[in-house]
Amino acid sequence: MKKTSTRLADGRELIYYDLRDDTVRTAADRRPLDRTVTTSEIRRDVLLGDSVAIASHRQGRTYHPPADECPLCPTQGERLSEIPDSSYDVVVFENRFPSLAGDSGRCEVVCFTSDHDASFADLTEEQARLVLDAWTDRTSELSHLPSVEQVFCFENRGEEIGVTLGHPHGQIYAYPFTTPRTALMLRSIAAHKEATGGENLFDAVLRRETADRRVVLEGEHWVAFVPYAAHWPYEVHLYPRRRVPDLLALDEAARTEFPQVYLELLRRFDRIFAAGDGGRGQGAADEPRTPYIAAWHQAPFGALEEFDGVTRDDFALRLELFTIRRTSGKLKFLAGSESGMNVFINDVPPERAAERLREVASS
Repeated sequence: MKKTSTRLADGRELIYYDLRDDTVRTAADRRPLDRTVTTSEIRRDVLLGDSVAIASHRQGRTYHPPADECPLCPTQGERLSEIPDSSYDVVVFENRFPSLAGDSGRCEVVCFTSDHDASFADLTEEQARLVLDAWTDRTSELSHLPSVEQVFCFENRGEEIGVTLGHPHGQIYAYPFTTPRTALMLRSIAAHKEATGGENLFDAVLRRETADRRVVLEGEHWVAFVPYAAHWPYEVHLYPRRRVPDLLALDEAARTEFPQVYLELLRRFDRIFAAGDGGRGQGAADEPRTPYIAAWHQAPFGALEEFDGVTRDDFALRLELFTIRRTSGKLKFLAGSESGMNVFINDVPPERAAERLREVASS
């Protein structure tokens, strides 16, 4: 992997990640951009104990442009974009409309490929490995910023999820605090550790889940399963078999196998509705690609004193992949119980979801 860092016309950082070591990146951003001005502010909710990012400048962000005006495609002639060069493998740049900025953290965009019509599932294993390397590198770099406590790499796909740019891309949020969901898990780890005389909660969960019938696919170094208490209709957790706290700690064997397992998992997600969904409404052959969120959970880099003896090494890196589609043509909406009380109601039994994802395996 070759890494080349440059600056866009408004001062934001852009980084090329190339497969070839001899690739040269010298193209300049020719757009007449003013310096980016953000109004991001973190406000604390004293009742819930969590934080909210107030970012009014995001109202003006680019919204569903036509394909020939996509800002994530490479620059071609006088059609100028966020990427000055005429081609790229993987590119990362500071978001022009960030939710977090300055002392409130940082937001970056990760473009997986220059092919506007592709999806992550269309990548080769070599390309997917390059994305993994980019995620890892950005986690390392962002973790050293004084304002950052936790790094979150994720992908939103599909208009149903709220994606405003169709180009295959993800994002990285570098938070100035430990996120509420991670804090809940850290408290559960601490409680389990005390109750069992030191057993790791993630090890116990992985042991239980892989012994059940909700395993979807597995390799030598990774295993994917639908969790016992899945919140979403089709939800899969992908764990490395060797517990590590973050992407930086993955060994070479796990890095090599990851693209094989993850690409197959994504392709199965695209097939679960196109192939029909087990009597709950048959998916048409031209069913749109499954909308999903893919979220990496990594240990915070900040202090963990409030979590009763828990260390970073007690946390387990994993990727959570889920869709809000519950059957062909129907979405799972977060209504009263979910939005008002955070109590999820899942219409698809996790065992059935795992069965469907096994049925649509590649031949």
